[in-house]
Amino acid sequence: MKPILTRTAALLAALALMSSAALADTFPSKPVRFVVGFSPGGSNDIVARMMAPRLGELLGQQVVVENKPGAGGAIAIQSVLAAVPDGHTVSMCTTGSLSIQPHLGAMPFNPETDLVPVTQIANAPYVLLVNASLPVKNVREFIEYARKNPGKVNFASSGNATGGHLAGEMFKALAGVNLVHVPYKGTSQAMTDLLSGQVQAIFDQPISSFQYVRSGQLRPLGVASMRRLAAYPDLPTIHEAGLPNVDPVTWTGVCAAKNTPPEAVARLQRDIARVIQMPEISRKLVADGLEPVGSTAEEFRKFLVADKAKWGRVIKQANVRAE
Repeated sequence: MKPILTRTAALLAALALMSSAALADTFPSKPVRFVVGFSPGGSNDIVARMMAPRLGELLGQQVVVENKPGAGGAIAIQSVLAAVPDGHTVSMCTTGSLSIQPHLGAMPFNPETDLVPVTQIANAPYVLLVNASLPVKNVREFIEYARKNPGKVNFASSGNATGGHLAGEMFKALAGVNLVHVPYKGTSQAMTDLLSGQVQAIFDQPISSFQYVRSGQLRPLGVASMRRLAAYPDLPTIHEAGLPNVDPVTWTGVCAAKNTPPEAVARLQRDIARVIQMPEISRKLVADGLEPVGSTAEEFRKFLVADKAKWGRVIKQANVRAE
């Protein structure tokens, strides 16, 4: 019996290798869906749509961007987990869905066991912006204005416990000001009320907000990072205004469902990284205030472990609760 079992095991191993090799040669065999957990017009949506055509060229298949907003990106990830784990449906994973939400209670999935990191696309520092009608020109003036008007200055975010919300909470605590948080269901809704003056401020990425700076509707006051943005070297950091610990830099990346074949993950990582390195794409990312990355899957996994711990400390300090 042992020789038969040995031959059977060898045959199964050979079949597995053949299947793996076939997958490596045939993936992708149909269009790839990029699911974005936020509404159209937000920074993650813009990055996905910027990259999709060039990625499609490398993969030899169309890359379709699909928006499924809600629950801090969790709805989008759930849709990926419900799909066949063959690499043809992936998610634009973010700080909120993988590093913030796990600290806020029960989730419908476990980021560490249900997802496979593919690559980190870019880091995304926040900028403090205000409606241009607010009588402040810099961070110090904004702090002074908020102190003189406690509870009367509102700041918007794309939702409760999002990176923009936590950036505002960090700023409030360190500046000693009473700002009122107003959560929305997506960046576009928050931006609409900010532009109309119903809220006065927001912590947002330049990629989704600086078009309004260029039109004169919004005024940037400072970058919530330890260094200035390469694309906007004249915009000071909040650190330079005397608040050195306001550094809520977020990120965007790509994740696949568990059990996705390693060959599919490797192909996606390789081609996405190649897109990020394309001069026209990297220049656009930098111009939009982002810092291109394009890490390996293992580098991204290690980064996620450290990033989750960082945001856990922020949430505990700000006493943020899930709604």
